[in-house]
Amino acid sequence: MNNDLNQDLAQDLVVGLDAGGTRTRAVLAAAVDGRVLREGAAGPGNALTVPVPRLTDHLAEAIAGVVPDWARARVVAVAGGFAGAAQTSPDEPGRLNALAALTAALRRLGIAPGSIGVSSDIEAAFASAPGAPADGLALVAGTGAVAIRIEDRRCAVTVDGDGWLLGDDGSGFWIGRSAVRAALRMADGRGASTVLADMVGRALEVPTEARPPAGRAAGPAHADSADADSADADSAHADSAHAGRGGRGRGGRGRDTDGEDAPGDAERGAPGHSAAVHGEGGPGEGARAEGGVRAEDRRTDACRGDGRPGAGRAGRIPAEPGWARDRREAYRMHLLPAVMAGPPILLARLAPLVAEAARAGDPVAEAILDEAVDHLLDTVRALEPRPGEPMVATGGLLGPDGPLTVLLSERLRELGLRLDWVADGCRGAVALARLGHGRPASSAPAT
Repeated sequence: MNNDLNQDLAQDLVVGLDAGGTRTRAVLAAAVDGRVLREGAAGPGNALTVPVPRLTDHLAEAIAGVVPDWARARVVAVAGGFAGAAQTSPDEPGRLNALAALTAALRRLGIAPGSIGVSSDIEAAFASAPGAPADGLALVAGTGAVAIRIEDRRCAVTVDGDGWLLGDDGSGFWIGRSAVRAALRMADGRGASTVLADMVGRALEVPTEARPPAGRAAGPAHADSADADSADADSAHADSAHAGRGGRGRGGRGRDTDGEDAPGDAERGAPGHSAAVHGEGGPGEGARAEGGVRAEDRRTDACRGDGRPGAGRAGRIPAEPGWARDRREAYRMHLLPAVMAGPPILLARLAPLVAEAARAGDPVAEAILDEAVDHLLDTVRALEPRPGEPMVATGGLLGPDGPLTVLLSERLRELGLRLDWVADGCRGAVALARLGHGRPASSAPAT
């Protein structure tokens, strides 16, 4: 085997790098066909948040791990996709940092390739798609969320990616925050019962005596049978309307889990805001209104209790029976400091709880995931997609087992789009390195 490996390395080689916020991955591949020969990893590689000296160390470690000393003279091209970098302009700070660190790392290792390329991690991920396309759409949905139009292998238009405070709608952070908000709304009586209250409480170490009692963390929260019957009737109407649109009959998409309408065009400032959220536009725009009734007006009081349009006939959510007021106050008093104690972005770690609850049939969790898909669809629509153009997705929410993959794929088909998911930008970086060496990148690198 060693002889075979040595023979593999006795040819022109390229290195592809995927430098993200948590680690830097390196791939050594054959220049002639992109066949992957070795893989390795090192520390974080964000070109804006990792200081250049430390970024240089991480890059040198990752590259040294895949290129033996004696094969370094064989490296003809290196390309890296870096979080925090872009090719929007020659003097873009992240790009300059990445190029400086990569050049220094290669010099340290005695590697002198004929071509060194730096792109954003999203540009590299897009190039990882089958055929290494040059133009199309890229959607990232992990901790954050952003959609980008790629033209000539460069980011041309960006939608969202504005961070947890101002954007990242539909992201892991957004889903995690929605879980906490749903839990708090159940506790103070404004929202529906949901298993998320107990799950979030456990995750954030709220004492057992403050969490909802067993059997009280699911189903609509109503104080008497009359209110329950009213809510059931409204919920059945929403479910049947959704099923009549060819939906899954989950009844979640019409509900607002945090008591706020999805922002409109003026608020978001994004062209092509989803008609699917507001029930506007024709069938080609994914409108969900029927018979002149807007989708938001079908929301039931199971998730809305503020008396605004769509709040249902009861207009409010009565106190949760079985979960005493003093226990609910204690829950809030423990949960809020636990959330505030860490960086807000850590709320993304609660996203898997929402996926778990939705699989178990929790209506509030289902509604959160449906709304996350709405937001991501809004983001894609703002790029004015053309039917049939390449669309690459990356990030844990859209992976083979991601909680949003099936939902979003169904909705994108209405726009004539199909998702190609890639794990990271390593293969794309290899394709870009081969292009830098003058090799075609039309064939996907083999493993």
